[in-house]
Formats: sequence, C-alpha cells, structure tokens
Amino acid sequence: MAQRIVIIGSGFSGLYSALAARRLIEQNKDEIGNGIDVVMVAPEPRLVTRPRLYEANAAGMSAPLGELLAATGVKFVRGVVDVIRTADKQVEVVDPTGERTNISYDRLVLAAGSRLVKPKIPGLREHAFSIDTIAEAADLEAHLKRLAKLPSIPARNTVVVCGGGFTGVELATELPRRLRAILGMHEKVKVVVVEKADVIGPDLGENPRPIIAQALADLEIETKLGSTVASIDGDGVVTASGERIDAMTVVWTAGVEATPLTKQIPGDKDKQGRLLVDSDLRVPSTPDVFATGDAACARTDDKGNHTLMSCQHAIPLGRSAGHNAAADLLGIQGQPYTQPYYGTCLDLGGWGAVVCDGWDRKVLTSGGPAKEIKAWINSCVIYPPKGSAEEVLAAADPALNTVSVL
Repeated sequence: MAQRIVIIGSGFSGLYSALAARRLIEQNKDEIGNGIDVVMVAPEPRLVTRPRLYEANAAGMSAPLGELLAATGVKFVRGVVDVIRTADKQVEVVDPTGERTNISYDRLVLAAGSRLVKPKIPGLREHAFSIDTIAEAADLEAHLKRLAKLPSIPARNTVVVCGGGFTGVELATELPRRLRAILGMHEKVKVVVVEKADVIGPDLGENPRPIIAQALADLEIETKLGSTVASIDGDGVVTASGERIDAMTVVWTAGVEATPLTKQIPGDKDKQGRLLVDSDLRVPSTPDVFATGDAACARTDDKGNHTLMSCQHAIPLGRSAGHNAAADLLGIQGQPYTQPYYGTCLDLGGWGAVVCDGWDRKVLTSGGPAKEIKAWINSCVIYPPKGSAEEVLAAADPALNTVSVL
C-alpha cells in the first residue's frame, strides 16, 4: 500500500508543498516506484491571489490548479478539513455535499493559512466589510458599485479603513481611484484610516514611513492615529474618544491569526497561533506533522528573524515543507529551511509604491519605479509556475529559497 503525504490547503504554501514533494519523489522514483502519494485537500483546486484582494475586480483574483496538479501527479480531494487526529494519523474531510470521510496520512503538511481577527466590537460583524477572502473582497466591490445608485452625500462617498498596517495602507491608497471610477471622476471622495498605534504602518518600521505618510497626504487620505474603533453601525463608526465618522462603507483590516486547525496539533504556538517548527518545518512534539505558510513560525536565518504571514515567506516555506516531508518518508536527508533575503514591496495606489530591502526596510525605490516592481510581483511572481511538468516541479526546488525576487 502506498504511503501518503496529505497537504491541507491550496494557497501559496500548500501548492508549493505539493510540488516540492512530487519533485523529490520523481527524482527518486527508480528506488521507490509509485510508493508515495501526494494528496492536496482544499475547498477548490485554485490558488487565491490573496495579496491582490485590495485591488478592483477581486472576484477574478485566483488561478485554477486542476490541470497543473494533474500534470504533476498531485491528487486533489475537494473538501474542508475540520478535524485532525494526530494520534490516529487521520484527518476528517467534509465535501461540498456535507458528506464526511477520513483520510489517513503518513506525513501531514498543514498549510491552511490564516484568517482575519474580528474582535467583539459592537456592529463589526454586522456592518463592516473585509478583504480577507475572495468572497469578502467581492462583496465589498459589489457594495461600492451599489453606492453609485444612491444620492451623492458625504457619507456615501466616505470609506473608513480600520487598521493602518500593510493591508490597510494598500487598500486605503487604492480606494480614491476605485471610488472615483465607480462614483464619478469629479466626486469628492474621502478615505479615513483609523489606527490604534501612534504611527501609520507600525510594523513596517521607520524607514518607509515618511514615504507612506507622503503618499497618504498627496492622496488626501485622512488618518486617525492613536485611535480605536468603539462601535460600527450602518452609518459609520464611533471611536473610543467618542468621535463619530459618518460613512456608508467601513472595512476592517486589523489583525490576523493562524488557522484554528493549529489548535488540534500538539505543540507550542506563538501569539498569532502559529506552530513553532524546527529547521525542517516539523512540529517537534508531533514528528509526523509539518507546518508551513501562515500556520508556521520558523526561523529564517541565524540572526533571530522569523517568518511573517506573507506570500514572500509562504512560497519558500512550502518548498521546504513539501521537500522535507517527502525526504522523511524516503529516508534521505532533508534540507533545512533558510531564507536569508527579505524585501518589502508596499503598494501605494495611484501614488506609486515603495520597495525596501532587509529587515530594517532600507528604501530602495519609491513612486513610479517601485510601482512597476509591484505590478510585476502582482501579475507574475505570485501566480503558479507555468510550463511543462518538469519546469513546474523545478520551481519548487528549495534551493531557490536563497534567491531574492527583488
């Protein structure tokens, strides 16, 4: 009976885990024959380009994976994993009809990503939009288009973005031109960012902050720093200081946490719920389980840096997790995960973008030239590899993790 590697998730880390496992198995097929199956379990055989969901036309921000998986020998099971039994080495899958089945594994790769944190703020779940999933981003876009049928009043033309981190800044800077394209080029639109920290982009560091601030100012985006949202209703938000902002559109972008499936796997977690993994991306207390992407907290280098919840880390993490899971079953030496290069490319909407190098985010370029780099990343780098099966599998070589894309 064939051994089985089960991969939960079809995102960046899930896709590259599957391809990396198949790559190593193919390289050793003369020794093992067809003795190891690679099975991906996900709701649909598609990759959602989640980093692009702040843009217009979000409903189309995905890439089909069916043909790619079939061509590379990855078996696909459509469904949602909601139970992991590490003691039995099984997962429970609920298919689209509601039928429940068990799938056994010899090695498990958890690549189920992360989700937006929605705290218990009155009215948040009832009245706020988000762009965490493709469906949520499409709902926001449909709402914005419906606004065009309403009378032109300040509240209709105002959007409040709750959270001034990476996602909040990218969405906020994109919104002015999106709103004008929908409401009319001569409409006066208003975008307000509410951020609890005293600075914009608190996790982005000091180096790019003046550029971000300049872009916000040039785009006439207001910021409410050192402010939190106390409540949300159908007509706007009220901050903790009692200030009311009238707006027909409120978008929540603040905070993410790992997939709740990490709670079903014994092992230490960080404050975001990510499993702490070793250099092979194995969960030390559960040696048959590997965690990757947003479900894992891994050291990137020997300088004390750790992975972030971004596709920039998810793709290399997937390469390493899939490779090492397969290597473990093949009885050969794995390749410890390492990713010495780190860069930041932040979209700033109609103003441009900013590209930074290193963990201290030294600014390399900004404005129009940076926007060209961001467009290349969004249209090429984050999409599935193309070409023959051999070329696709080659893109999952963990040796590529030491190469910078910037």
